[in-house]
Amino acid sequence: MRRDDDVSTLVEAARGEGKARAVARLISLVEVDSPKLREVARQLVPHTGAAHVVGLTGSPGVGKSTSTSALVTALRASGRTVGVLAVDPSSPFSGGALLGDRIRMSDHATDPGVMIRSMASRGHLGGLAAAAPQALRVLDAAGCDVVLVETVGVGQSEVEIAGLADTCLVLLAPGMGDGIQAAKAGILEIGDVFCVNKADRDGATTTRRELRGMLSMTERADGAWKPPIVLTVATTGDGVEELLAEVDGHRRHLETSGEGRRRRLARARREIEAIALGEVTRRFGHLSGDARLDGLAADVLGGTTDPYRAAEVVLDQI
Repeated sequence: MRRDDDVSTLVEAARGEGKARAVARLISLVEVDSPKLREVARQLVPHTGAAHVVGLTGSPGVGKSTSTSALVTALRASGRTVGVLAVDPSSPFSGGALLGDRIRMSDHATDPGVMIRSMASRGHLGGLAAAAPQALRVLDAAGCDVVLVETVGVGQSEVEIAGLADTCLVLLAPGMGDGIQAAKAGILEIGDVFCVNKADRDGATTTRRELRGMLSMTERADGAWKPPIVLTVATTGDGVEELLAEVDGHRRHLETSGEGRRRRLARARREIEAIALGEVTRRFGHLSGDARLDGLAADVLGGTTDPYRAAEVVLDQI
């Protein structure tokens, strides 16, 4: 085994100086579902849980990448280290990420306090990559104070980020019909902070007013967090400091209310379920050409058993 591939060495390097290469290597192991992934997870877990995970979502064209870059600038000015996980659409030719997000964040490429990783969605629905939870764990363990997760931008199906992030930041822009989209997509339910970007365009205040009206009709428990709405122009940085202040305010709410622990417990539960289901799927795949499965199918077709009983037999076998 090459030293570069030794998990203990990689984890130690990711938590030390000059960590960028080790972090990149660990995330690569995650993306390819390496046989070493279980050992990677085991060694990373004791070092995780400190990072504030902020998810950025919204329809294509609202300025997610530019807003992410602006937030990185503001976070670095406050002295915090930042990880960025940018999920890009998969290339139809290579299957890899198109890397558009990394290009937009090139200003931070040489900053040792910023780690940026683009990941291909590879057909995974919900705006994220299937490997995103484990990649987040790598950035968390590497000592990032804040991890920004930018989703693909697929519109109405993009709600998976709510189950991954501590704080969900929803971006909208005037003149794009986002108010209606938000109501249809369930975005109102997942947003902790709303940002109307490109506020220098006509209609920004109208978009904020419509959004505020829709939020007022959403039922919330007493003492629950009330999502703020911030106007920004990410290209110039206008409003970004206020936006970061609201994100930080939500983190404090999570800590004092206990909501943060509840969300992280739910996240861990979903991750366990996903890994278990993935293992079941993998083992079931080994049965696809099994004569026993063909026999069960013949029994169902012949009326000697029913498909539910046949499925129970399959599950017993795996």
